[in-house]
Amino acid sequence: MQIAKLERELEQRLFERRPKVMEPTAAGRTLYRLVQPILRDLAHARTQMKQLSKTVSGRVSMGMLSSLASSVVPVGLARFTEAYPRVEVSIADGYSTTFIEAVSARELDLAIINKPPRKIGLVAHPFLDEEMVVIGARETPLPVAKPISMRDLTQLDLILPSTRHGLRIELDRYLAAEDVSVTAKLELDLLPAIADLVASSRLFTVLPSIAVCKRLLDGSLKAYRIVTPRITRQLVVIHHPARPMSVAAMKLVEMLRQELAKATAQLQKHIIGPD
Repeated sequence: MQIAKLERELEQRLFERRPKVMEPTAAGRTLYRLVQPILRDLAHARTQMKQLSKTVSGRVSMGMLSSLASSVVPVGLARFTEAYPRVEVSIADGYSTTFIEAVSARELDLAIINKPPRKIGLVAHPFLDEEMVVIGARETPLPVAKPISMRDLTQLDLILPSTRHGLRIELDRYLAAEDVSVTAKLELDLLPAIADLVASSRLFTVLPSIAVCKRLLDGSLKAYRIVTPRITRQLVVIHHPARPMSVAAMKLVEMLRQELAKATAQLQKHIIGPD
């Protein structure tokens, strides 16, 4: 009766009725696609109202760059789930462009991405600035003088992320500003694999130290600071303007920020070069 009433209101047939089965029509599928964001907003509103009490609960779906997901983030997530056991967390890793689309479509509550070069129609909050450094194996001698300048990168045998990767985009932006061009001997988007290859070869790479923090701490890799200019990538948290971050989401973001900031500070002593 409710479906029939809805069909009369919309003046559309939403289902094909057959013996023992109902199948959605094209109009029914279109209606489902249109109301999905509304249903998500209602669920988000219910969660927000529940969080007016002292107990933090709900569900947070977040997109996160692979360079972060493979670093100290698991430690931060473990801390969060212990502190807020009634919050469900879903993490997806990928590229900034993918996350912008997903947050815009309200498929994700929020995402941590590289700061976009232009307006994207979403709310963006500063999250963390990461310094990018030259990474080499412990036993591989650096073929250029220290401290490393931007132009010295042309003399290194480099393995870098591909040109679609956010880290490579940032690096190429700085290189273009200094009128410097580098050619990678190998391109690979899997950061753990880049770390493995650098540790077992005479290749170098340019990455944020946090992306290879475990290998810097165990001494299998060395990091060298780049000067004139330093290369910094800015990370931001994005969410849809019609869906403010929930209490649970804000607490999750802050805990991850604390873990990453602490790890970044600890790694400073492992970077060779001027402070």
